[in-house]
Amino acid sequence: MHLEVNGEKGTLYWNAEAMNTLWCYTEEGPPHCQGFRRIDATDPAQPYAGTWWPAGHLLGYEHSFVHAVYELLQAMAEGRTPSPSFLDGVLAQAVSEAVVQSAECKRWVSVPEIGAEVN
Repeated sequence: MHLEVNGEKGTLYWNAEAMNTLWCYTEEGPPHCQGFRRIDATDPAQPYAGTWWPAGHLLGYEHSFVHAVYELLQAMAEGRTPSPSFLDGVLAQAVSEAVVQSAECKRWVSVPEIGAEVN
């Protein structure tokens, strides 16, 4: 099981067999340095990595929910909009619906523009 997202500025690739690794491709930088870059979720530089165990130890699916709840509570305590926000959820749903429609129609489908008024 894997997920690949291709866009105007690059590609993201994730595979469930290596769930702590994200591959990112952009055309930024000099041509001889372009290509896929490996992003390790357990690297100490990642924002939530220090919350768990030492680098190299795997994080699981369930940890993403802990991070989301933590971010929500932290944002509430600080009086700011959480990230991801409600708008982020609406945008993710719009993308998901466009993917399903694209698969059913067997053609490219545009994701509708959703403004900040949803917030």
